[in-house]
Amino acid sequence: MLSRARSYPNAWITEHQPGECVGTLCYIFHVDQDKDLIAARIGELRQQIEYHNYRYYQLDDPVISDEEYDRLLRELVELEKENPEFASPDSPTQRVGAEPLERFAKVQHNAPMLSLANAFDESEILAFHRRVCKLLNRDEVAYVTELKIDGVAVALTYDGGRFVRGATRGNGVVGEEITANLKTIRSIPSKLGKDGYPDFFEVRGEAYLPISAFEKMNEERVERAETPFANPRNAAAGALRQLDPRVTASRPLAFFAYAIGYAVGASFTSQHEVLQKLKEWGFPVNEHYEYHKGIEGVLEYCRKWEENRDTLDYEIDGVVIKVDSLADQAALGNVSRDPRWAISYKFPGQLATTRLLEIKINVGRTGALNPYAVLEPVQLAGVTIRTATLHNEDDIRRKDIREGDVVIVKRAGDVIPQVVGPVREKRTGEEKEFRYPANCPVCGAPVVREKDEAMAYCSNRQCPAQRLESLKHFVSQGAMDIRGLGPQTIEKLIEMGLIKDAGDLYRLSKEDIGRLPGFKEKSVENLFNAIQASKNQPFARVLFALGIRHVGESIAELLASHFRNVDALMSATEEEILSVNGIGPEIARSVRNFFSTEENVELVQKLQAAGLRMEIGPEEEQQEGPFTGKTFVITGTLEGFSRKEVKSYIEERGGKVTSSVSGSTDYLVVGKDPGSKLARARELGTKTLDEDGLRKLGG
Repeated sequence: MLSRARSYPNAWITEHQPGECVGTLCYIFHVDQDKDLIAARIGELRQQIEYHNYRYYQLDDPVISDEEYDRLLRELVELEKENPEFASPDSPTQRVGAEPLERFAKVQHNAPMLSLANAFDESEILAFHRRVCKLLNRDEVAYVTELKIDGVAVALTYDGGRFVRGATRGNGVVGEEITANLKTIRSIPSKLGKDGYPDFFEVRGEAYLPISAFEKMNEERVERAETPFANPRNAAAGALRQLDPRVTASRPLAFFAYAIGYAVGASFTSQHEVLQKLKEWGFPVNEHYEYHKGIEGVLEYCRKWEENRDTLDYEIDGVVIKVDSLADQAALGNVSRDPRWAISYKFPGQLATTRLLEIKINVGRTGALNPYAVLEPVQLAGVTIRTATLHNEDDIRRKDIREGDVVIVKRAGDVIPQVVGPVREKRTGEEKEFRYPANCPVCGAPVVREKDEAMAYCSNRQCPAQRLESLKHFVSQGAMDIRGLGPQTIEKLIEMGLIKDAGDLYRLSKEDIGRLPGFKEKSVENLFNAIQASKNQPFARVLFALGIRHVGESIAELLASHFRNVDALMSATEEEILSVNGIGPEIARSVRNFFSTEENVELVQKLQAAGLRMEIGPEEEQQEGPFTGKTFVITGTLEGFSRKEVKSYIEERGGKVTSSVSGSTDYLVVGKDPGSKLARARELGTKTLDEDGLRKLGG
């Protein structure tokens, strides 16, 4: 039933019970477009939407359905669009759809965002406790424990209660400004509603992707024939580093606050007081933090959550243990980048047992036969595992893995699952030894395995599987980055006879693309433009996209930098390629073999004719700096850098980054959990650097 609204003479409102939430489109504006009325409705909608964000993300107690919420948001979007004079940066609509940024600006943190030292068992927690007690000259210390959310650390700056800037941790001193992306996270307040907060302060916390949202998102990606994300943290990190906030908004990220980096005009006495204040001001704080008068409570907390981590709808990889008193924290201080007053207890890599149903083979773009295990579904680290890697034939034989085995599956570091080995005690005698195929399972061509090679390969360069995988690699984000050209579309283009190789992509007309099922005018235009735009990718990206065996992104950059253009590279001898600093014999042989093959030369010529960049451009010239002439290799996990960030850091200062340690390597940058590269560096006498040493060397 409709009735005249008492306070809005030019609007109609649906009748509802007192106290009932208005969760539908209940206002219908009259044609006279009264501006005062519109302004009032916009304000009311913003208030309602912020309230429902609070109910959903902070109280976990929504009072309207998702559909009702979407209708409220749609109405606000339309009203703001029709009445731009009422636009406001605080509006919930500004959290979605901002224009793409040209690049991320750098943010100098007012106070460093420190990393944490790790403890891997209870003895190391106790050792941390003894150090704290000794430094404070005390027998007992109070702690606060918090779940270590497996997400992305961010810093949010508020001025007068308004969210004005957001940044990544970066290297701890300088981060990337990602304000527009963080505004798409509904659980981050854009404007604080209660009094009592400092005039100017920074909140630190973790942006993450809930497991339920991650699984739903991956199901949708699979349905669209897109590659699923490896884990929630990677999906969250990738979303926050998008240049287009609309991409970020498409991933339903959430946020937990855990600290105040700095504050003007306010002081606090303890960590648990800080968490309480954050909750009072409207920030979502993880409910599972606890205060402990002594270390025994800390140990019990760690045991509890190591056993119960799978009960949560977000991934945790440990527990953060903090001295509660802020005065004690200040007295303890920091050592290097780590505070003496906190430590991270890391859960061990999770294991599960399940039955291996079948071993299958996937034929990759280089023809490599990659074995993988098909498993009975099993829950591991909050994710359902159905397949796991088996690496290669030798790995299967060494571990004696058989079809039908009960096997142990591991997700150490929440990466792609792998089969650790069989549980031999549970064998029934019906298990079958796996025999590597003598012929390609896709095209039937003979399988070859070169001496000293771990992988076996299909010998047919025209193998349909290789062709498909090569094209998928060519258009991928790290290569030519042709958006909208997914695996199903590539398969259909091949099936329709429109393409055979990557060069044919640039011969596609709009009419050709329009023949694809489901492609309407807008889709045709978008894909055609994406293909044309890819012609501007740098020479090194084109080299990587070619899919030369053993040539990853860093090797492609080395080759592009040294040879300058594709003609010089194609005519280079194996010895000339080997002379490039950072290139070993196996890579040199592979590059020479690739360009010795007639079909590959023809592909390069087709790409040249299509207008792709086949030489170094002025913007690709190597920069001069303190690392000029030096070659670096990276191993292990770096706290202050991602792999791409440390690579950029080195290259911006004139250095080169290669993938393997050799006699020409000047420095090995060593993080936590280094691999075999460290042993190789010690054999060769290569200098090693930690993160601090790298920064000092880089000035």
